[in-house]
Amino acid sequence: MTTILVVDDEYLIADILSFALEDEGFMVVTASNGQKGLDVLDRERPELIITDFMMPVMDGLEFATAVRALPSVNRLPIILMSGAQAHIGMQRSDLFDTVLAKPFNIDLVIAEVKKLLTTD
Repeated sequence: MTTILVVDDEYLIADILSFALEDEGFMVVTASNGQKGLDVLDRERPELIITDFMMPVMDGLEFATAVRALPSVNRLPIILMSGAQAHIGMQRSDLFDTVLAKPFNIDLVIAEVKKLLTTD
């Protein structure tokens, strides 16, 4: 089963994404900030990451930078989901494979996840 890591400090958003992705047959693990996301990467082997931008402890930009620095996971697709900071993510194609605006359309999120997971 394909595992997806969702990193978002808003637990309701993480829950909505988890339920929707699990309905599509994915296994989802969550983390409430970038540092906890890195901890999850040590234990789990996700095949894709969805991260928020604005989070305490370690934001989405710092988290994506740290992931790209780890040889074992630096090729994982990363989707940034953000409101006001989406423009920053769009300028960082070296970090983020896709940038989606919040509030998000769940069908678009699922379509983007499937697209990134089928791209080699």
